[in-house]
Amino acid sequence: MGFGDLKSASGLKVLNGFLSDRSYIEGYVPSQADVAVFEAIGGAAPAADLCHALRWYNHIKSYQSQKNSLPGVKKPLGQYGPSNIADTTTGSAPAAVAKDDDDDIDLFGSDEEEDAEAARLKEERLAEYAAKKSKKPALIAKSSILLDVKPWDDETDMAKLEECVRSIQMEGLVWGQSKLVCVVYSCVCVCVCVCVCVQVGTDLLEEQITAFEDFVQSMDVAAFNKI
Repeated sequence: MGFGDLKSASGLKVLNGFLSDRSYIEGYVPSQADVAVFEAIGGAAPAADLCHALRWYNHIKSYQSQKNSLPGVKKPLGQYGPSNIADTTTGSAPAAVAKDDDDDIDLFGSDEEEDAEAARLKEERLAEYAAKKSKKPALIAKSSILLDVKPWDDETDMAKLEECVRSIQMEGLVWGQSKLVCVVYSCVCVCVCVCVCVQVGTDLLEEQITAFEDFVQSMDVAAFNKI
């Protein structure tokens, strides 16, 4: 398993394809798997045309101050990614490091050691919570949301903007129709989506949509209706 060389354009292209139908490297919440792959990439964000990888990169970057508290345990890069591609990332090494190693490089700029026991307990509680939720009645509250996604100016590639927005995939989110509406000196991409209320909120949608900084200026909720 792996992404090839994550410090090269070819490796980032593999990562982009891998994230085309996923929000995270593993599971449905940010975890140490995302931290491991983020750190392997280094400080340079993926190119704008790799919209899935760029969306993921900006989202995980927002967890800079919380990375040690994310669930899971970091594994070697060769245990993430497509099964038919090996990890060849330059300088990659197993994530397990001796406690007395003072030379660990932290791309987030933090010297705090990960509290493995706290992470394990948090992961267990998340699993218990998910198990309890699965036993509840199958009544699921949903909402239909109309979003206005605004570009920077009239020179923004609206087709690419829409492609970036639709690249956001997560459990509980279904994209519907979209259209371009002309306003003064520009256009707005109007998108309809159906969300499962307990899984997807407007704050999370805004965070991920506005992460496409090269195309999106802002996002507004034009209409919100319970289904």
